Parts: sequence; structure tokens; C-alpha cells
Amino acid sequence: MFLSEIHTVSSSFEPITLSEMDRVLLMNRIEKKFVFCSIRLPELLSRLNENYKILEIDNERIFPYSTTYMDTPDFHFFTQQVRGMLERHKVRYRRYEMTGLSFLEIKKKTNTNRTIKWRIENIYKPDYPDMDAKSFIKKYLPEELPDLHPVLISGFSRVTLVGKHCNERITLDFDITFASPYGKIASLPFLAIAELKRPKHSCLSHFGFVMKQEGIHPGSFSKYCIGSALIMDMPRKNILKPNLLLINKIENEYAKSNRA
Repeated sequence: MFLSEIHTVSSSFEPITLSEMDRVLLMNRIEKKFVFCSIRLPELLSRLNENYKILEIDNERIFPYSTTYMDTPDFHFFTQQVRGMLERHKVRYRRYEMTGLSFLEIKKKTNTNRTIKWRIENIYKPDYPDMDAKSFIKKYLPEELPDLHPVLISGFSRVTLVGKHCNERITLDFDITFASPYGKIASLPFLAIAELKRPKHSCLSHFGFVMKQEGIHPGSFSKYCIGSALIMDMPRKNILKPNLLLINKIENEYAKSNRA
């Protein structure tokens, strides 16, 4: 029922093609994240269709993604994040299941709160990293690190919106799962994560306005850190307690709605 509602609402948007999306890649950007109950997605989308186009590929508008996060044996990147370091990095493989494309990506959060992303087309293989991956990592990571290895796999469905009147991109993720390379799984069907991506605070975002009206406020939330904390005994896990409590609150909202 929930997914069919999203399909119905998403069909009301004007489409944008993958090639047209090039103008809003936003590899150097400002981000805001919003975490809320997934049952609110259809209503939220219905308030956005006049101001945004929706990504469409082969007549599809909802796409499955898979992300494999890489880290050192002592979880260097995880520790950077939970300690709130102003400048930090994330390394991941992102697979676009719809197109079959896979990219090795490095994300950098700067001390001015901007996000910079670099990527190359590259597939994760058992003999990781290959020469292209090694050269790429050496170019964009600021320090020599032990060999990286997969520590978390995240799957989710995504709707991508592009502003008609403002240079911004919105991603709406739901049906989120986390798995360790050793098989432990956490499924979060109740959770939705929206991300507002803009080159700068250059115009008033209609999406931001709608979220404020809906009482959904931006905050800090990392899929990598939360997924790791949910399925592994991670260092400094207690720092993530506010986010973990928020997840419990959202899960209760979801359960209450399903009982109604």
C-alpha cells in the first residue's frame, strides 16, 4: 500500500532525464539531512510536484541503490564522524542497480561544512583495490592509511528531485537495510532520509519551507555510522545515542500508524 502510494504520487511529477541531471551533479555543495517516518513520504511528495522534476530512467522513477562502505581495521572514518571532526572523509562503492553502474567515491566534509565528492567508475572486487582504485584513493585522501576493506553494506530505494526554479537536488531514501559483510542484517522500513543538496544558500528552497511546515527539522545523520552502530559493537557508539533514540521514536510512530 505504502509503495503503491509513492508510485502514484511520483507519477504526477514532470520528468527529468539522467543526461539532464548533469547540471545538478553538485559535487561541491551544502547539504541538509532530514530524518522522518516513511509513512509521511506520499503526502510530502504531493506538496513538491509543482516545484520539482523527478528523475526518470526507462519509465521508472523509484530506483534501488547499494552502497558498500570501506574503512580501516580500526574504523578510522567512523571515528572521524562520531567525534565530530570538522574535516573528515568517507570512502564507499555506490552501485546504481537500475543502470548497473558502479562508482568508487570519496566524500570530504570540510571545516566550512561543505561536502566535496570525487568519484570514478569502478567495481568492488575480491582483489580490491585495483590500480585505478589505489591511484584514486592516494590522490584524494590526505594521509596514508592501512588497506581499506568493506565494513557495511546499505541498500535503499531512492526518489530524486531537481528544482525547477532553484539550483538544488533532493534525494528521498526509504526501504533502508544495513548488513555486515558477515551476514548480520538490520531492516528499517519505517525510516526515510531526505537530503537537500545545493551549491550555496543562494535561494529560498521550497523543499526546506515544506519540511519546516511539516515539523521535520534538519539534523546530523550518517547512514554509515548509524548502520554500523545498529549491527556491530562500534567504538564510541554512545555518541550516537540521540540518533538511535530518534530511530526508536520513528519506529514507534510507524507501528502506531499501522495499528490504526
